[in-house]
Amino acid sequence: MRLHRNLCFSVIDGLTLIFNEGHYADKVIQQLLKRDKRWGARDRAFVAETTYDIVRWKRLYAEIAEVKEPFNRDNLWRMFAVWATLKGIKLPDWKYFEDTPTRKIKGRFDELSKIRKFKESIPDWLDELGEKELGNTVWNKEITALNEQADVILRVNTLKTTKEKLQTELFDLDIETEYLQDYPNALKLKERANVFTTDAFKNGYFEVQDASSQLVAEFLNVQPGMRVVDACAGAGGKTLHIASLMENKGQIIAMDIYENKLHELKRRAKRNGAHNIEPRVIDSTKVIKKLYDKADRVLIDAPCSGLGVLRRNPDAKWKLQPDFIEKIKTTQQDILQQYAKMVKVGGQLVYATCSILPSENQEQVDKFLTSESGKNFTLIKDKKVLAHKSGFDGFFMALLERKV
Repeated sequence: MRLHRNLCFSVIDGLTLIFNEGHYADKVIQQLLKRDKRWGARDRAFVAETTYDIVRWKRLYAEIAEVKEPFNRDNLWRMFAVWATLKGIKLPDWKYFEDTPTRKIKGRFDELSKIRKFKESIPDWLDELGEKELGNTVWNKEITALNEQADVILRVNTLKTTKEKLQTELFDLDIETEYLQDYPNALKLKERANVFTTDAFKNGYFEVQDASSQLVAEFLNVQPGMRVVDACAGAGGKTLHIASLMENKGQIIAMDIYENKLHELKRRAKRNGAHNIEPRVIDSTKVIKKLYDKADRVLIDAPCSGLGVLRRNPDAKWKLQPDFIEKIKTTQQDILQQYAKMVKVGGQLVYATCSILPSENQEQVDKFLTSESGKNFTLIKDKKVLAHKSGFDGFFMALLERKV
């Protein structure tokens, strides 16, 4: 591979924004990719994947490069040189790469690869927490899996097409996909491609949604004609899946505290042809209280640490703090206690997170079931999805039923 100066400069500019100014990696990369209209697919892929790579391995590369935050541009070029050397890329004769100790880089990499917090490039506190909650053996496997690049998975919108038709349409565009066993509406891309520019996407035939995330709506056990509440809907990935499972029949009330996310959901619902979704902003407790005892199904896709989705959000491990995890656990329990009251007698509730920590998952469900609000609920089943076993994001979901 030959390095091109303008592409490398874009990566360095992006890393400056992510590491020093706290910008989100996905937003920075979106901006970078609009820089030069002459860039082809390979150029764009280089900028995106290299930026994500250096974000993912920040601690390891900084340790090898012997640089500390906040990183100046020279520091970032040194980290870039580490990345290129470890990838086996020949460094060009640029001033940024003068005196790069190639042999020393490889030696340091071998040394540091014996220490998990460096090998997997994670903060000390996260390494300790993962081992404490999952045990040494499982945590070793899980954090390795969470450092791998995520596959691109599509969820077929069955309101508009079938899996077979979509696969054929994408194949005609030289985008090859394969079925995934046990994921009825999923297609996995064999090679990464920009699917958002296709007519199939613009016409609402699919959404990009990880395979583990696709399990949640299925777990909710919805039927056409029901009244369903998606209580933490966000921009509506799972809401749209629920709408397709309900065949547009019945009512989905999509709720969130952020109005801008619900605006995005409305836009996506229109593209998907999902007509049974009613967005409601949670701007007071009255919004929840009006629905007490009214819903056949309630989905609580709770705010969480997001540790199960580090493969697609590698910068999250640098933004997360231990006190945030403690606060979010309090929020999760509060939401469970209040929102469960929307489930009518005989109705069902799913509590889900994209976390791998038992303290955010089964322990929250156990705490709820032994509380005053939870004593009328029974646990029907739960599912713990770990990335190293599934090959997809880490997730948790529990199905509870309100007793008759």
